[in-house]
Amino acid sequence: MRLLTSALFLLFTATAGAAGLADITNQDAATGLKQALSEGAATAVGRLGVENGFLGNAKVKIPLPQSMQRVEGVMRAMGMKKQADELVLAMNRAAEAAVVEAKPLLIDAVKSMSVQDAKKILTGGDTAATDYFRRTTSAPLSKKFLPIVKKATDQVGLAEKYNSLAGQGAKLGLVKDDQATIEQYVTSKALDGLFIIIADEEKALRKNPVGATTDIVKKVFGAIR
Repeated sequence: MRLLTSALFLLFTATAGAAGLADITNQDAATGLKQALSEGAATAVGRLGVENGFLGNAKVKIPLPQSMQRVEGVMRAMGMKKQADELVLAMNRAAEAAVVEAKPLLIDAVKSMSVQDAKKILTGGDTAATDYFRRTTSAPLSKKFLPIVKKATDQVGLAEKYNSLAGQGAKLGLVKDDQATIEQYVTSKALDGLFIIIADEEKALRKNPVGATTDIVKKVFGAIR
């Protein structure tokens, strides 16, 4: 931790504006960055991990898989509208339930952040922190999400039919691996949605650090604008 805070302070002396530099200590730098990342992650999870967090947000709502979308019109015309709607509802509810499990893993990623990671986040683009989360948490989050999603979608008959057909298609190279089963598809989409919302939070903070919830975050991100 001492090494990280010292390195962050040196980083600030090289990149922050002179006006705000004198007010920022090495401890401030580390504390501000970690608080900002933790708060952004928690806010994103809070927005998505509730009823209609996915279903009610057009930006992250999970539609039927592409292979099924191609026949969606036919399904509805054949009286399968209810089944299609049930599957869309189940997929989004599954994502809403699964994403709640993301918070501790995201917080752990903040705690284990290296000096190099911190440098990239502080001097990177508008989504540098989001890119860090995606790189360090996608695999463990996927492992955490899958059983939750499977439990929710297994109750929908159309999901079972999709898995049977898509599994055969995947073996023939006709269906992408991340769409080989409903649970894989929903898990992938849930992760995409989570990182989309985290990116929104990050961009907003970088654009307007005055809107941060704590003074230390305002100070740190205000100095590197």
